[in-house]
Amino acid sequence: MSDVSDWWRTSIINMEPGRISLRGTPIEDLIGTLSFPEMIWVMVRGDRPSAAQARLFEAALVSAVDHGPQAPSIAAARMAVTCGLDLNNALASGVNMLGDVHGGAGEQAVELFYLIQDTPGDIEATLQRWTDLHGCHIPGFGHRFHRPVDPRAPRLMGLVEKAVAAGTCSGVYRTIGLQIEEILATRKSRPIPMNIDGATAVIYAELGFAPPLARGLFCLSRSVGILAHAWEQMQQGGRNKGPTPPKYRWTYDGA
Repeated sequence: MSDVSDWWRTSIINMEPGRISLRGTPIEDLIGTLSFPEMIWVMVRGDRPSAAQARLFEAALVSAVDHGPQAPSIAAARMAVTCGLDLNNALASGVNMLGDVHGGAGEQAVELFYLIQDTPGDIEATLQRWTDLHGCHIPGFGHRFHRPVDPRAPRLMGLVEKAVAAGTCSGVYRTIGLQIEEILATRKSRPIPMNIDGATAVIYAELGFAPPLARGLFCLSRSVGILAHAWEQMQQGGRNKGPTPPKYRWTYDGA
């Protein structure tokens, strides 16, 4: 390291007094010409999406913004506000709830889709290897609340189908997702349809995003719902709201 300027290295931004350049383009040339989803793509990927890619990408982002106060990420944000925290603290509280179980299935599904695509042979054998390693749950399929169908998934998959027909993406991961759906239905003797995590994973895989970015993009989407709920709770008021009303007690199983 020859100088303090070598402490950080980035190809994302170049800046000096009176000049800001993002991915090689002056900020003033981006403002008013790129949509927010396009800007996310540029910042994360470094290139620009086509108009068709941007539309499909935006659809995935829109689909995951909210799932109600029962979702831990939303509940945490609303509780944070009733504890007197500001919006930025509520946002952080909500996003920090997004882990492997709540918020991680999209990343896991993209990883699974890539594994299937990169592994020659029978999909069922690859699924078996996945469950042997990760447990019986197949990420991106079935939903504990939306039965029989998660209403977001068919809409997203319909947009993927149109994108494939238009040549926007290959359709390889759409096919993989549908094949997994068929296999699971055979195993369980009932439909186990794709959920939003599976459908957005299809989109992110079709667009070439790395698996960890699927979780990061989900966090960006859900941040919109977290902000909306935190602001709504701020208007409603309330103090020190816990996860359940005070009259409901927990189960004590100690001595």
